Amino acid sequence: MSGTSLVVTTSALVGFELADNKNYASMAFALQLVATMLTSIPAAIIMAKYGRKAAFLGAVIIALTGAATCSAAILMHQFSLFIVGSILLGVFSGFANFYRFTAADNVDDSQKSRAISYVLAGGVLAAFIGPNLANYTRDVIQGAAFAGSYASMLVLYVLSFVLIWQLDLPKPVASITGLKMGTGRSLMLIARQPRFIVAVICGMLGYAVMSLVMTATPLAMHAHAHPFSETSFVIQWHVLGMFAPSFFTGSLINRWGVLAVLMTGAVATLLCVIINLSGTSVTHFWIGLFLLGIGWNFLFIGATTLLTKAYLPEERFKTQALNDFIVFSMVATASLSAGMLQHNYGWRLVNYAALPAIAIILLSLAWLYTINKQSARLQVNAQRESS
Repeated sequence: MSGTSLVVTTSALVGFELADNKNYASMAFALQLVATMLTSIPAAIIMAKYGRKAAFLGAVIIALTGAATCSAAILMHQFSLFIVGSILLGVFSGFANFYRFTAADNVDDSQKSRAISYVLAGGVLAAFIGPNLANYTRDVIQGAAFAGSYASMLVLYVLSFVLIWQLDLPKPVASITGLKMGTGRSLMLIARQPRFIVAVICGMLGYAVMSLVMTATPLAMHAHAHPFSETSFVIQWHVLGMFAPSFFTGSLINRWGVLAVLMTGAVATLLCVIINLSGTSVTHFWIGLFLLGIGWNFLFIGATTLLTKAYLPEERFKTQALNDFIVFSMVATASLSAGMLQHNYGWRLVNYAALPAIAIILLSLAWLYTINKQSARLQVNAQRESS
C-alpha cells in the first residue's frame, strides 16, 4: 500500500514529464491497472495450485523488478520503459489484492468484514509513508525527479518479502478447488445473484470514481500552480481517508448492516464531488480527497463483504477472480480517462464525469434493499402459514 500511494502521488507527474503527448500523462498508471485486471484470474489459478504464500512471494519479486525498471526509465528519460515498469507493478497488485480475501477466507463468517478491514488498515501507515517518501526522495538523484522515489520502493518490497516468507498459510489442496467449472455452481449462476451484482457495481464504480478523481488530482493541482509539497499533503490525507476507517468499518457493518455502510460510502463520494466543484484551493482539494478516501473505504470493504456472501467455499477462487477482473477493468479505464479529461477539459469535467457512476451505485443499493425487504416479508409470511 505504501508503494501504491507513492505511485499515485508521482505517476501522472512522471508521465507528464516523459511523454511527448501530454494526453498520455496517466497512461502508465492506467496500464498498471490494466495489468492488475489481467492478472487477477491467473493469480487465482496460481494460488489455488501452488498456494497463496508461494504466489505472493513470486509477486513481490516482480514488484522489485518493476520498481527498479521505473527508476531506470526516469534516469534514461524513456516513457515506454516507465510503462513497462508500471505494468510489472500492476502484475504485483493483481496478486496483492488477494491479501484481503486471504484474511477473510481464514476466519469465521462473523469476522470476515473485520478481517478485511484490518488488512486494509495497514494503509494508515501507507498514507504517511508513500507520499512522504515520494516528497523526500524526489530529488535524491539530481536531474531525474522521482527516480529516487521509485528506487526507495525496493526497500518496501524487500520488507514485504521477509514478512510473507514468515507467514504460515494453509497448503494448497491437490486439485484446483473452486476454479473448475464443474466445482460448485457455475459462474453464470453465481453472477446472477442480486448480492453479487450489487457487490460488483459498488466495488467497480466506487473504485473507478476514486481512481478517476485521484489520478487527475496531481495534474489538476499542478495546473492550478500548487507546489508538489501541497500535492503530497493532499494525497497523504486522501490515502489516510482510504484506510483509517478500516479500524471500525467492519464493526459498522456488523452493527448497521452492509447496505447502510455502502450507502454512507456513496454519499461521502458524492460530497467529495460537490466540494471539488466548489473551488480549487488546497483546502478544497484536501477536504474533497479526504472524503473520497472515506467513500472508497466504505464502498470497497462493503462490496468485498457482500461478495463473500455470494459464494460457497469451493467457489471462492473463481468468484473472487471474476470480481477483481470486472472491477479493475473499469478502474483502468477510469484512470486512463483521467489524464485525457484533465488535460483537455479540466478539473470540473473530471468531477462531472463521476456523477453518473455515483447515481448507479445509489440505485443499485435501493434495488437490493427492496429485494431484501421483499424476501424478509415472504419469510415472515411463510413462517406464519407453517405455524
